[in-house]
Amino acid sequence: MSPNTGVREAQRRRTRRALLDAALGQLEERSLGTLGLREVARHAGVTPTAFYRHFRGMDELGTALVEEALASLHATVRGVLASSGDAGRRSGGAVQLVAELVRSRPAHVRFLVRERHGGVAAVREAIAGQLDAFAAEIGAVLVADPLSAGWGTADVTMLSRLLVDHMFMTASACLTASLRGEDWSPVLATARDQLRLIHLGREHWQGQRVSL
Repeated sequence: MSPNTGVREAQRRRTRRALLDAALGQLEERSLGTLGLREVARHAGVTPTAFYRHFRGMDELGTALVEEALASLHATVRGVLASSGDAGRRSGGAVQLVAELVRSRPAHVRFLVRERHGGVAAVREAIAGQLDAFAAEIGAVLVADPLSAGWGTADVTMLSRLLVDHMFMTASACLTASLRGEDWSPVLATARDQLRLIHLGREHWQGQRVSL
């Protein structure tokens, strides 16, 4: 790579980052569907033409934000679920993971919570796709757990989706507490108790127990 190529690539990355950050800043109080690319470009300090060098439109920028917020968590989530220890310890690890996501990326979490059922179809689908991927990965861990012996596919899928929904709900509750300036401790304690309750229900589940 020539020096000039390296400079151009660095500038390209800075511009892309500026556009993503500008969009996140504007999305603190708004939905993606109300935000135009010219407005994002202006706040990023670039021209609309420069915007199109990075994204074909606001839909694509939104899906990039979804990827940025969630894609890196897949391996971490699998690690927490597969970790040794009792259910309480694993539950604590899962809740702590969600709390750390809210602490480190509050703007991304706010965006995800608002847009999960928002008006931009491509972004809704991107969020759903990421959550489906989490559910599939969690399901693969659950199938290997002795507690799931004899469970049917529908039961494993139901539990994995319940755990994904719980993660999302906990993130939303942490974000709400943060915006209100409230202590997170009650939110996290409730989330851990909910996971323990789910685990107890799992131990005694008598659903569709057919071979996978």
